[in-house]
Amino acid sequence: MRFIRGGGFVKGSDLFYPEERPRTERSVRDFWIDRHPVTNLDFQTFVTATGYVTFAERGPREETTKCFGAGSAVFTELASDSGTWWEYRLGAYWRAPLGIGSGIDDLLDHPVVHIAYEDALAYATWVGKALPTEDQWEFAARGGLADSEYAWGDELAPGGKMMANFWQGAFPHENDLTDGWLRTSPVGAFPPNGFDLVDMIGNVWEWTSDWWNVATNHPMRSCCSTDEMLKRLSLDPFDPSTVPRKVIKGGSHLCAPNYCQRYRPAARHPQAVDSPTSHIGFRCVLQS
Repeated sequence: MRFIRGGGFVKGSDLFYPEERPRTERSVRDFWIDRHPVTNLDFQTFVTATGYVTFAERGPREETTKCFGAGSAVFTELASDSGTWWEYRLGAYWRAPLGIGSGIDDLLDHPVVHIAYEDALAYATWVGKALPTEDQWEFAARGGLADSEYAWGDELAPGGKMMANFWQGAFPHENDLTDGWLRTSPVGAFPPNGFDLVDMIGNVWEWTSDWWNVATNHPMRSCCSTDEMLKRLSLDPFDPSTVPRKVIKGGSHLCAPNYCQRYRPAARHPQAVDSPTSHIGFRCVLQS
């Protein structure tokens, strides 16, 4: 873990997506954060010690499981139809990231994926840590750079150097693999930020503990909001029957200049708590 000295920072960005606006003054207290995302080896240690069974292994809600069976969403990079980028694969879970027949023997130092929010929380509880708040995560990802759009400065690839694992080429059909990786990469394969943290950007999205909400200049105060209220507000207003959503941060190996420019500290995205995928992982924090 790395110690992060707390302080004030400007959260968000006015240059990219609406959900990142407006920029707001925020502050965090001192905390510790994992240097890298939780790896397959880390998660394997947890499962061996506890016998924990992940959401993907158990399957979705009972009525859904009868239709699909236990599994998870896997990105299909060579899909000819843009509507089939994602495929629900039976048997896909953290030990079999591409589905039945796949494995992690050569991926033990890669971020664990196919992790639902409850799985990340279970691991964090087991190691005596917590999941980061959105503010903690963004403060750490910025690495001390106050006004830069990227975690390393203002250029996406300074001098042509790849600084993170994201998609190069025209998403979703062409990936020239300039960074050397089609899917996840080993943690620490790219340079650390100013706080000596790796993979804060790209590789895998990371869960935070915050319920999704529309960014505002006036965040709800704890005195007038409850966790249950924030949970309800996280629902998709166009489909309120859906499950609650948490904020994920950092982008992934699927973010691309022509499609999803979310390989930035300010970027944020809603993710249903019961929806593990092949590009979402997590890391943990400790309050100082």
